[in-house]
Amino acid sequence: MDSGLMVRAGVVIPEAELGWRFSRSSGPGGQSVNTTDSRVELSFDLAATTALNEVLKARALERLSSRLVDGVLTVTASEHRSQWRNREAARTRLAALIREGIAAPPRQRRPTRPSKNAVRRRLDEKKRRGETKRLRNRPAD
Repeated sequence: MDSGLMVRAGVVIPEAELGWRFSRSSGPGGQSVNTTDSRVELSFDLAATTALNEVLKARALERLSSRLVDGVLTVTASEHRSQWRNREAARTRLAALIREGIAAPPRQRRPTRPSKNAVRRRLDEKKRRGETKRLRNRPAD
């Protein structure tokens, strides 16, 4: 946990750039429900990070802009009863978000046309199907 957050090969976020906050989880609990700070908030200042190069940082800022507040990306985890498991869940979620944000854009689709034979086969099949349906009608008296 102390070496940093591994996002992907070549991209590691130093532990010093991660901010942790703990609070009480909502929902049912046992005797220690009012004393345990098991809810975890993990925040990462994406705008000021040194872990990403300029290209990756710009790509992440653009893609994750709806989730950022003043350039800071925040992830919460409160599904587990222990703080440690919530910390692991928050780290995993943050790494997945950043990985998704810095991923290379997909290749552009090159528009193609159906071949003449494919068009002809489709139309022939439509005619055959229409003929089958026409033959189901009652003969005109």
